[in-house]
Amino acid sequence: MINLQINEKGLQSNIKKARENSIVIPTFEQMQNPGKVPEKIKAKLKNVGLWDINPLNLFRITWKNEPKDFGGQFGSPNYIELPKSLTGVDARIICLVGKWFPTGCHKVGAAYGCLVPRLVTGQFDAEYHKAVWPSTGNYCRGGAFNSKLLSCHSIAILPEGMSQERFSWLRSIAGEVIATPGSESNVKEIFDKTWEIRNTREDCMIFNQFEEMGNHLWHYHVTGNAIEEVFNSLDGKKKKLAGACFTSGSAGTTGAGDYLKEKFPGVRIGVGEALQCPTLLNNGFGEHRIEGIGDKHVPWIHNVKNTDMVIAIDDEDSQKLLRLFNEKEGLKYLAEEAGVPQETIDTLGLFGISGIANVLCCIKMAKYYEMTSEDVVATVLTDSSDMYQSRVRELEDEDGPYGMKMAAVDHNMHMLGLRTDNLEELTYTGKKRLQNLKYYTWVEQQGKTAEELRALWYDQDGTWGAVHRQAKEIDLLINEFNERSGVLDSL
Repeated sequence: MINLQINEKGLQSNIKKARENSIVIPTFEQMQNPGKVPEKIKAKLKNVGLWDINPLNLFRITWKNEPKDFGGQFGSPNYIELPKSLTGVDARIICLVGKWFPTGCHKVGAAYGCLVPRLVTGQFDAEYHKAVWPSTGNYCRGGAFNSKLLSCHSIAILPEGMSQERFSWLRSIAGEVIATPGSESNVKEIFDKTWEIRNTREDCMIFNQFEEMGNHLWHYHVTGNAIEEVFNSLDGKKKKLAGACFTSGSAGTTGAGDYLKEKFPGVRIGVGEALQCPTLLNNGFGEHRIEGIGDKHVPWIHNVKNTDMVIAIDDEDSQKLLRLFNEKEGLKYLAEEAGVPQETIDTLGLFGISGIANVLCCIKMAKYYEMTSEDVVATVLTDSSDMYQSRVRELEDEDGPYGMKMAAVDHNMHMLGLRTDNLEELTYTGKKRLQNLKYYTWVEQQGKTAEELRALWYDQDGTWGAVHRQAKEIDLLINEFNERSGVLDSL
């Protein structure tokens, strides 16, 4: 469970910071349903840009922002539905859109779920502590952004091989930026750096997304609810939520799978990873280029008992489709030759690399289970292509100018031609194998106990269920914090 023990000294310090910087903290309920955001907050947001360093943007940590860069209010979840002409499958694939979060990525929500419980309990003292955000990319961006809005000092840690867009923005927001050796696949190096900091800097508090239950909790309540709302809004009398797929990364987004399992007991949850580093599929290792997902371990917060399928995606597929979706000739091919509707083509800039991989997981699941037009498969577009334009230019340098023939090859080979190889439908023993893999990272290296590990498997209600129920308790603490600060009343 998330530790909610109160440290009154730290809490008083944080309340003082909130008063000095006009900070009001939103509840999980408000992020799930921003219709409950106070009207005075909504009115002030009309003069605030989506990426502005303004505490009011904490209230935009939701899937339901109006899709505009400045002054947006709230509505229904942002999503798109992909047509068969693009995906090649009959199943209806729906994608929540991450671009319209502050920072352009939903990871700002995961980071919020980790920091705020410690802030409103006073365990994290904003006058003393520095928030350390170890990540393979977007999570440390979200953590640094939240820290800035909450007047906390932040330290961002990410591999040196990540995209230049990430580093350029981080250096303007975070208090410190630390680049570790390697690329997307080098999670162990990130962990090593956090241990170095933990052992040498008493004023630092580590928010490790791979083990922080606040990450899981945010997606359980906010992302899971948003998918349910989108599904219920779809037209068609005959429809069923047949599946949901999420690339692993920190496994935070798979928390939405726990929510969906409760609401739709027949739904199948698929978890994706890179074929070049098939840790879940084949206890494998390697390096890959699907920025936004991690590997070489099973995250502590991955409830593998609720995972039905492991799906490996060739990172070459994600790279080729990134270029297809971002080249003028690629879009022309999709419109004129593939018959993709213009309304869909206009949304392809919403796909970042991991979002493309998520969609490919949905396609493979739909093909494996022979899903029909009555079946709906859900996923998320973590971020958008805005984060990867340097990657598009690198692909141009590697492969040369883009033309209609290249576009035809990319669409047919890397999307329409996907096969159902390199996946595993998990049995009970298959799930247990993934659970046991956690031992080597979390017990041997990261200080967890074997008893804690067993509890995640054998005591589902006392571990995962107990965490899910904490949202209401955290909301009570947030409301009490806001009342003591008095900022909302003074707006």
